[in-house]
Amino acid sequence: MPIRIAITGVGSVNALATGVDAFAAALREGRCGIGTLTAFSAAGYRTALAAEVRDLRAPHRLARGASRTARLALIAAVEAWRMAGLGRLADAGVVVGTTTGGMAAVEEAYRLDYAEAAGPTAVRDWLEMPISATTDLLARLIGSRGSRLTISTACSSGANALGLGADWLRAGRSPAVLCGGVDALCRMVFSGFNALQVLDRVPCRPFDRARAGTTLGEGAALFVLERWDDAARRGARILGELVSYGVSADAHHVTQPRPDGAGAVRAIDRALAEGGIAPAEIDYVNAHGTGTPQNDLVEARALKQALGARAARIPVSSTKSQVGHCLGAAGAIEALASLLAIRGGFVPPTATLRDPDPECDLDFVPRVSRPAALRTVLSNSYGFGGNNTSLVLRSADA
Repeated sequence: MPIRIAITGVGSVNALATGVDAFAAALREGRCGIGTLTAFSAAGYRTALAAEVRDLRAPHRLARGASRTARLALIAAVEAWRMAGLGRLADAGVVVGTTTGGMAAVEEAYRLDYAEAAGPTAVRDWLEMPISATTDLLARLIGSRGSRLTISTACSSGANALGLGADWLRAGRSPAVLCGGVDALCRMVFSGFNALQVLDRVPCRPFDRARAGTTLGEGAALFVLERWDDAARRGARILGELVSYGVSADAHHVTQPRPDGAGAVRAIDRALAEGGIAPAEIDYVNAHGTGTPQNDLVEARALKQALGARAARIPVSSTKSQVGHCLGAAGAIEALASLLAIRGGFVPPTATLRDPDPECDLDFVPRVSRPAALRTVLSNSYGFGGNNTSLVLRSADA
């Protein structure tokens, strides 16, 4: 019998809301968390819009001196670990997908001229720069001295962290795994996307005829995964199941997706095959849906190839229209949105979609959410370098 993976805890913070319940309500209501960037100046860029977490507070002793990325992760991790009902666990695994680490603080140190600003604060900021620092902090939070790993596969990082966490459980490496994704806004990423000319001047419009780019965001989503039988044995509340995942590499271009969608199709096919899931069982797809002209078109093609005739009858939406593109956190945040949709009985909308692109001829759920009984959901994440990941999640009672 295959080892089933139970989700026993989740935690969340993003531009829409802090906390899982508030995030679920905002998704259902179709709210958009995109606004004017305040964390740093966007003067000279194509846009000053971002999905920024306002008034960031992480009321935990480990947050003192931590980077913005680490504080976002702490908020989500504390909620997830408490929800799972676990205490300090030395053998727990920790897998975090991220890309920015403490870059925002280091940028500020450069701006102030590190040579003159050297001191305890500046040194601390430099120590927070590595992307592994957040993973180490979360391990301290839960008392873990077990396996830990930081994954950086661009925008599929958070999704890959979930898949690897499930693999660790199936291999018997850990009794529980804290895993997911986190990233914070910083100048380096903002200027890079600006240089690529892929930032929209209005809130991103995935699958819209007028779409002109993405909108950057920040946030964190953390999951606690356990073997199903172990969770049931200790009487844990099981929120859902992480059924399977599939990965592939386009091997095509540093930033552009393969035009025929073959890499994305492989990731979907592998996720379905690993989970023994037929296309007819998929009730909803949470799309990568960045709002860039090429990416959205390629994803629509890939869904039609992978899911066949079923694709036309499945609601598909991009929650980036609500929380922006959260980079290394995106895959985990969107997996959480998928789980919340299953548990809440609704399909999140593509909130900014006004004029659907006829070339993206699927049901992209424009503007408002829909009530729906969902059992099995596919969540796609595609990163720079052609890093493709698809996750399959299922309701706890399926």
